[in-house]
Amino acid sequence: MKNYEYIESALIHGGIYGDERTGAVNTPVYQTSTYKQDGLGKHRGYEYSRTGNPTREAMESLIAELEGGVSGFAFASGMAAVTAVLSLFENGDRVVLSSNVYGGTFRVLDKVFKKFGFRYTIADTTDLSALSEALTPDVKAVLIESPANPLLTITDIRAVAELAKSRGVLLIVDNTFMTPYIQRPLELGADIVIHSATKYLGGHSDIIAGLVVVKTKELAEKLHFIQNATGGVLQPFDTFLLIRSIKTLGVRMDRHVENALELAELLQKHEAVKTVYYPGLPDSQGYDINRKQAKNGGAMISFELKEGYDINRFFEGLRLIALAESLGGVESLVCHPASMTHASIPKEIREKVGITDGLIRLSVGIENEKDLARDLRTAIGEAKL
Repeated sequence: MKNYEYIESALIHGGIYGDERTGAVNTPVYQTSTYKQDGLGKHRGYEYSRTGNPTREAMESLIAELEGGVSGFAFASGMAAVTAVLSLFENGDRVVLSSNVYGGTFRVLDKVFKKFGFRYTIADTTDLSALSEALTPDVKAVLIESPANPLLTITDIRAVAELAKSRGVLLIVDNTFMTPYIQRPLELGADIVIHSATKYLGGHSDIIAGLVVVKTKELAEKLHFIQNATGGVLQPFDTFLLIRSIKTLGVRMDRHVENALELAELLQKHEAVKTVYYPGLPDSQGYDINRKQAKNGGAMISFELKEGYDINRFFEGLRLIALAESLGGVESLVCHPASMTHASIPKEIREKVGITDGLIRLSVGIENEKDLARDLRTAIGEAKL
């Protein structure tokens, strides 16, 4: 029986806590590929670590509890998690995809699953009428991000869930940007939640991992079969590091978000900045919806500089914030979506949805906000032509 009720405590004590045999407060690393059996057909719950591993089981139990789902699944990367979820569908099925999502999700659909007859439609999921029109009879799922990557657009998860349910369609939500600490899509009606745990859940830019949580036992059985059959599981030591990192998720996210709001306001007021995308700003797209479905605006910001400023010189002018792929680490990172995270999306599609060549995406870390502000101001100043 749980002796806590708040997520801050669940981050530390949730799932399978510690080790009953020894009393260790941390789940041990079961670095083994196989398990001795007591006889034919007689094992102690584990046969082979691709199928089940006690360390991974602890992680899967933890993320299921944090997201409020029936079962969790840990994968070797976020894209392995996405691939496993998409493997639930068949030749001839179709998924509706938000108009701006992570480039890797688009790529695996367009370059891999498309070859097997699984199709996709890109739609503006912030527009329920447009989404409704996109829900043709062959659609089996809607896959969204909210906030979306990289324009931070907000989709009304509850409204989309109700629409999807009325059509017999699954709703899949990539919750990487928010984490269960800020937003819990299953409680809003989603069927499946995906995380690139490489990002905020890992939080230290030192592991690659993916997580999935499902709402029903039926989905859990199907996904466990896919996980075991395809084998893209998270390894024990990386699992241990991920469990350790999640214990500090709450305090890290509080600092991430505090810094992000300060920097978003700085950028919004800066004379050199043309546009700021951050759902925590009152005049941002979807602000009211985000307030209803999430604790705050998260810690990702995208922005564009005005004409007369060179983004290459901006990147070169940064001294503290690193130009790098990924996000969600304790250190602040900046990237150029058009040539980095979303380069796999054709230019005409990028430009149509607003991912311009001038867009800059900032993952705000937990450094001192004044140091980050100084770095941004200096780099913007050096970017002026």
